[in-house]
Amino acid sequence: MSRSKELISKIGLRLDGRRANELRRIRCKLGVFTEPDGSAYLEQGLTKVLAAVYGPHQVRNRSKAQHDTAIVNCQFSMAVFSTNERKRRPRGDRKSTELSMHLQQALLAVIKTELYPWSQIDVYVEVLHADGGIYPACVNAATLALIDAGIPIKEYVCACTASLANNDIPMLDISHQEEVMGGPTLTVAALPISGKIVLMEMSQRFHLDHLQKVLEKALQGCRDIKQILDEAVRLHVRDVGCSTGWANTS
Repeated sequence: MSRSKELISKIGLRLDGRRANELRRIRCKLGVFTEPDGSAYLEQGLTKVLAAVYGPHQVRNRSKAQHDTAIVNCQFSMAVFSTNERKRRPRGDRKSTELSMHLQQALLAVIKTELYPWSQIDVYVEVLHADGGIYPACVNAATLALIDAGIPIKEYVCACTASLANNDIPMLDISHQEEVMGGPTLTVAALPISGKIVLMEMSQRFHLDHLQKVLEKALQGCRDIKQILDEAVRLHVRDVGCSTGWANTS
């Protein structure tokens, strides 16, 4: 029996006790820092991410400024203690550069950059603890940080992973242990309201017979995550309103 067939037991439970269609527990908070214009902290299972947004502000390198849109600069990094193996370079390596570009691709799909010509928006995300689904957690945290910064977006951009267990059972939100023991992982960043996909990446090839159902599972995860993020935003707005006296506290 292959190791991937052991991901879901005979009673339908995964290694961490979840069902195939269950997300890991998501906890998030907006406005965790006062220095940036916007910030957020997000836990997705044991994966923990901080995101900070600065801007819009004047472009540092004026030769790169654009007259009709804002520049979105994204930087991904991992704390040296985020994995079991100590990282020598928490940022600037090939993986960090690739994830920074993928994060930028997802955020450019929703930020209304045309409202801020000659400007720059900086988005920094740092992984404090990595346990699978690093990129989705970064996208979800960055979305909250943008909202906290008051930067107009078209809609939420959310990301989720999915894979295949027991050869034919699609499962949602893959942990690190499942990534190591299982088969290929599909990562999707999408706009849940419009249904558009802004990024899709496979760790390995999927058979065409399985790709569609795994993709649908990942998109359902994006929709579920959107509901969780939206609830966190509403609670944050209510709390801020209560503290300033303009919210209806009745």
